[in-house]
Amino acid sequence: MYDIAIIGGGVIGCSIARELSKYKIKTIVIEKDSDVSCGATKANSGIVHGGYDAKHGTKKGYFSHRGNILFDQLNEELNFGFEKIGSLVLAFDNEEIKTLSKIIENGKKNNVENLKIIDREKLLEIEPNIGEAIGALYCKEAGIVSPYEYCIALAENAISNNVEFKFNSNVENIEKTNDIYTIKTNLGEINSKIVINAAGVNSDVVSNMINEEYFHIIPRKGEYLVYAKGYGDKVKHVVFQCPNEKGKGVLVTPTYHNNLMVGPDAQIMDDKYDTSTNIENLFEIIEKAEKSIPNLENKKIIRNFAGTRATSSLHDFIIEETKSKNFINVAGIESPGITSSPAIAQYVRELVENIIELPKNEKFNPNRKPNIIKKSEDDMLPMKVVNELINLDENDPERIVCRCEQVRQKDILEALNRGIKITSTDGIKRRTRAGMGICQGKFCEPRVKKIIAKRYNMKEEDITTRGIGSGSEPNRVEIMKLRKK
Repeated sequence: MYDIAIIGGGVIGCSIARELSKYKIKTIVIEKDSDVSCGATKANSGIVHGGYDAKHGTKKGYFSHRGNILFDQLNEELNFGFEKIGSLVLAFDNEEIKTLSKIIENGKKNNVENLKIIDREKLLEIEPNIGEAIGALYCKEAGIVSPYEYCIALAENAISNNVEFKFNSNVENIEKTNDIYTIKTNLGEINSKIVINAAGVNSDVVSNMINEEYFHIIPRKGEYLVYAKGYGDKVKHVVFQCPNEKGKGVLVTPTYHNNLMVGPDAQIMDDKYDTSTNIENLFEIIEKAEKSIPNLENKKIIRNFAGTRATSSLHDFIIEETKSKNFINVAGIESPGITSSPAIAQYVRELVENIIELPKNEKFNPNRKPNIIKKSEDDMLPMKVVNELINLDENDPERIVCRCEQVRQKDILEALNRGIKITSTDGIKRRTRAGMGICQGKFCEPRVKKIIAKRYNMKEEDITTRGIGSGSEPNRVEIMKLRKK
């Protein structure tokens, strides 16, 4: 019997799990995939928003600013990598300058400070590669984070504080008897006093298992392009475009590890699991991005991907106890979901406190060692040295496994010993960056498979790219087709 069962191992479920690990209660996270961060969390912009654009009076507006101000301390404790670089919302004509003024008014209502409109001269001073924008809204509080590293850090810290995780567990039905919920999964039943539904694109399905239908999820796919490490120097800030009648445009941003990323578009989908990419869509994204930052070099593109956002039919976050007592929905968490996640977790904890007593866990340890240490160009070893380290004995912890990102065997072994059984090369990639370089794993993936198989006494052919039961990789546009144009 559990006190709390959290359905969903994305950033929201893991944020709530970590928050509840501060208390002496029995908590479990139920996740349908083989790892955390396998849905929308791993495939988004990784922006910690300033909190100025979410409409005042909505839950998005309430939680985004409150979440933003918690990230500095969270990063100090969990070491997932977060950097405040500031954001710019570009205006290309006087009408858009007026729109920026309205955004500032909304931001002030959300208690966001230090917002200002800068002219083109100042804009060029701080962002020299900018296009024909005549001004911009500047917010210094915005930042960038590696979203999957953040989610993994939350999960690892929750596990170290005695939260259980049950993977490859698809929730098939939920029943309630005498105030106890029985969650039926493909791997058996789990009983809990409280259920927290953080199931992302499936949150409506889970809610409807025990509640009358009152919302549904509208899956919206967004496609992205990633450019080579070091090309993130092309911009210094998160660069947005001013929203207008044609939409919100696309963003151009450095990633935490100094790649460049552009996107997303927004496509309403019937298939919530469709994360394929389309060459026409990607070229349209590049064209829109070049309005902000001209002359992007297609030859620098190393990857394209897509993620699905869980937009609710109520057009806002849904965070509430339902009519089925002790069942809490945390649904429709799209952008700014990552920004809002720590504040959402605190709010959900308050909802739980209204249901059961939460005695403090005196042994709670808020800290977690980093697995990935950010490397600058100066930190990278010369290729002559790399080639020597590649050829070390396969049992040598100093052996380099991924030459692009210079990931050593000891880094991978460390990632395999943090409480989550990782049976995919993608799982290692998200924890060590092995496979995130220019060759995208062509060199290191077989080596990574061998290390995982040896650690768990498994067959190498049972180690997949995306995890046991995850199915085939989505169809993505070949990189060379994007580089040629």
